[in-house]
Amino acid sequence: MKFRVDRDVLADAVTWTARTLPQRPAVPVLAGVRLCAENSTLVLSSFDYETSARAVIEVSVEQTGEALVSGRLLADICKSLPAKPVDVTLDEQNVRIRCGSADFSLITMPLDDYPALPDVPQTVGTIDSAELARAVAQVSLAASRDDTLPMLSTINCEFNGNTLTLLATDRYRLAQRDIPWQPASDEYQAGALVRSKMLSEMTKSLAGGGEARIALGEGQLIGLEQGGRRMTSQVTEGDYPPVKRLFPEETSTHAVVDRAAMQSALKRVSLVTDRNTAVRLTFEMGRLTLEAGRGEDARAREDLPAHLEGETIQTAFNPHYLLDGLTALDTPYVRMAFTHSAKPAVMTGQEEPAGAEQGDYRYLLMPIRYGI
Repeated sequence: MKFRVDRDVLADAVTWTARTLPQRPAVPVLAGVRLCAENSTLVLSSFDYETSARAVIEVSVEQTGEALVSGRLLADICKSLPAKPVDVTLDEQNVRIRCGSADFSLITMPLDDYPALPDVPQTVGTIDSAELARAVAQVSLAASRDDTLPMLSTINCEFNGNTLTLLATDRYRLAQRDIPWQPASDEYQAGALVRSKMLSEMTKSLAGGGEARIALGEGQLIGLEQGGRRMTSQVTEGDYPPVKRLFPEETSTHAVVDRAAMQSALKRVSLVTDRNTAVRLTFEMGRLTLEAGRGEDARAREDLPAHLEGETIQTAFNPHYLLDGLTALDTPYVRMAFTHSAKPAVMTGQEEPAGAEQGDYRYLLMPIRYGI
């Protein structure tokens, strides 16, 4: 194997392919990236039996061949090379990388022990990759980080006609985002539970914009492909909890607040809190008051203008969870709707204080009980 390629092209492809490699692989070869040079292309691939990545780039091939080397080490080397053409050569049991005056030699891993990449399932539709990445980022923040709760560490993907619904919850908050997509069949319906961390990696890697193809197998594998790059992941088996019913059908009170102002105030007020301390919110006619701390402890308070419809509400939330919801929204105003001060609040976005609610993203947050 011998080929020449532009440094930036190689570094970008290697970094993308290696980004999902396991930190502690079950066997050493699963930490490798496979290089296959043929015709005028280089195919880079990685696979750990759960997630696969494949990238194709154009190179100048002098001699065809393939090799398996440490993916993370190769990525680090490629990113550190000078801005000059890179020559890669397989020399017996080593891969030699030369770029300008830099010269590296990597020990190869046995190709016979490396698993074959899974077959990509059938394409079921297309979606804007930037919009999908944004939606996954908005929802994934509500997924559980507890590995002992595998079902809650997934994102529930519901394909229903022309709408893709993403859902995630960790029992304390619930996020839902509806986005349009173009199914191969207008009547297409399916569901898939994908690990939140993995779906985030898959979509971030394709977040440059443009159309991405979604592939979905018979409950076993999901894939995303765009511009010569393809990634697949196993789906989680099981039934997702019926969490949609937690969103109230009607609310008696709602308040609209400038999102950026509330975000900044919350950050300041929460400086006096610790991990188990809530921030108290009081919504009155024309005003929102944020408070934290009690008694002889450090205390903070800040008032903000607010448009309230309904009765005065006093409630309290985990400040970090509340801040996550505010950060996920991308509208100038946040709308917080309540049925009762002790019941979950639903956060949505608005463009204007008296404008219409934007319901494509909803963030439900459980309150924390406290003495008033």
